[in-house]
Amino acid sequence: MSESRNPLKARLRRAERMRQWKAFGLIAPLLGFLLIAFVVPIAAMMLRSVHDTELREVWPNVTEAIGGWHDRTQVPDEAVFAALAADIKASYAQKSLPTAARRLNYDLHNGRSLVFGTARKLPDAAENWTEAVISANQRWADPETWGAVARASGPFTGYFLLAALDRNRTATGKIVKSPPEEALFVGVLERTIVVGLAVTGLCLILGYPVAYLLATLPPNRGNLLMILVLLPFWTSLLVRTAAWVVVLQEHGLVNNALIWLGIIDEPVRLIYNEVGVYVAMTHILLPFMILPLYSVMKAIPPGYVRAARSLGATPTTAFVRVYVPQTLPGIGAGGLLVFIMAIGYYITPALVGGAGDQLISYFIAYYTSSSVNWGLASALGAVLLSATLLLYWVYNRLVGADGVKLG
Repeated sequence: MSESRNPLKARLRRAERMRQWKAFGLIAPLLGFLLIAFVVPIAAMMLRSVHDTELREVWPNVTEAIGGWHDRTQVPDEAVFAALAADIKASYAQKSLPTAARRLNYDLHNGRSLVFGTARKLPDAAENWTEAVISANQRWADPETWGAVARASGPFTGYFLLAALDRNRTATGKIVKSPPEEALFVGVLERTIVVGLAVTGLCLILGYPVAYLLATLPPNRGNLLMILVLLPFWTSLLVRTAAWVVVLQEHGLVNNALIWLGIIDEPVRLIYNEVGVYVAMTHILLPFMILPLYSVMKAIPPGYVRAARSLGATPTTAFVRVYVPQTLPGIGAGGLLVFIMAIGYYITPALVGGAGDQLISYFIAYYTSSSVNWGLASALGAVLLSATLLLYWVYNRLVGADGVKLG
């Protein structure tokens, strides 16, 4: 009997393996697309935030020699000064000196002028390169200047990630806070999270009644209203944002209506500030809150609320204690979707917000295209990605397989 069953088990295992391979073959194109278009760019961004070979490529001698600089409270020895002089002259002749100047300027105040000023005054030959380099620019007598060279020597560095968190490393290796006049990104990150939470809350307040209405209306009227919810997707994001500039401007529809109703006597500022950012982003992201809520509400049997009312509960009590808890998975999914999209928005805050209302995405775009500081742009992107993953972890802890954990 056992011999007759073994071939059957073997055939079943082969059939199961074939089924698994066929299933994998069906999803392989999608996995390949995600790998090429999603995983690889993110991995490259994360690597760029810690990988730094810009200075090493143009100043190979000094970046190699400075590895033997152990006493960071004193300037390096003569060999390091000689290597610096050789690299400056070589990069000046090869016209690659701007690359070194740009990299040191990230970490060193007026680093560009330091590099070019030294290159102009450096002699062709010297018996003591330490004295010659310091004579060209006295800043080379400061260990902090050499600390910047050491931090930029690569191939890996924590400078960009520290800068994205408003921190820097001294010549001795100690991590300290950036001076208040240089600290920027922590405040921007806090502003980004606050705006994301505020927009998520506004979308929930406005979207919950709409989703409830869509879920409880008869199908013919509910489908008509659903078309109105989806209608904004047929219009470009840029057009919708520009429309709010027209509506909220000083002589726009909102101000004119408020003056006509006698609520205000003169136009109020509703654009190029936080008000414009909140209004425009809430309008754009509202459908992403309504749709998850609607999908959950549509699956809730109406008999639950009727049963609660038949047992003596008031309409308000039945709604709050019976209906709302069943919609918590939709609230969590919609809130997560809206928040993640809000903290990564760039166009809308850039068009309707003021200089002090820009989110972290604005600075990522600035350092990518204008300043061409890819390391800092990647570090800011890594910080934003880490915040998103942390949020997803919190959401995953709150939401279990059977819905939101209420206990």
